[in-house]
Order: sequence, then structure tokens, then C-alpha cells
Amino acid sequence: MQLKVIVSGTILAVASATSLQAQVTIDVSKITCAQYVQEKISSPSLIAAWLSGYYNAKRNNLLIDPGAMQDNVSKVKNFCSDEKNFKVSVMKAVESALGKKK
Repeated sequence: MQLKVIVSGTILAVASATSLQAQVTIDVSKITCAQYVQEKISSPSLIAAWLSGYYNAKRNNLLIDPGAMQDNVSKVKNFCSDEKNFKVSVMKAVESALGKKK
């Protein structure tokens, strides 16, 4: 029951935020590190949440470890904050910073 409330609240918050902006779609595979750390596409937290869901779904992992997620977000932000990685896609940055996981 509590999960439904959290998910519903999250969907409501995202829906409210997007209703203020023009309706657009984003190809996450094309977001660069520069766009990610400079918040040119969306908030890094929102992108990180999407990426976490994407990679966890690929591994059929239905659990969330908030501490590990925060560590992973920091690793990806540190990788992307290095100017030499600005042109790297954020999805490649995840693989480079965290290693490829099956």
C-alpha cells in the first residue's frame, strides 16, 4: 500500500513539472555528460532516476538500495564533470563509471 502512494506521488510530481513545460520527448541515449552536469536537458536527479530504473530493469532487479544509488550517482557525476568526458553520452558514462553489469 505504501509503495502505491510513493509511486502515485512521484507520477503526480513528474506530471506537474512537465505540465509547466512544452511536451517534449528526450532520447536519453543522446544526452551528453555536459548536458547532464550543466542541467541543459533536465535535472540530473530525474535523469539519474530514469537511468537507475532502466539498468535495474535490464538486470531484472526490483530492489532499490538508496545508499548504493547515491554512490552511483556521485560516480557518474564525477566522471561527467571531467571536461574530457563532456562529449561522452551519459549512458556510456554509466558503463564507464560503474562498469558493465549484466
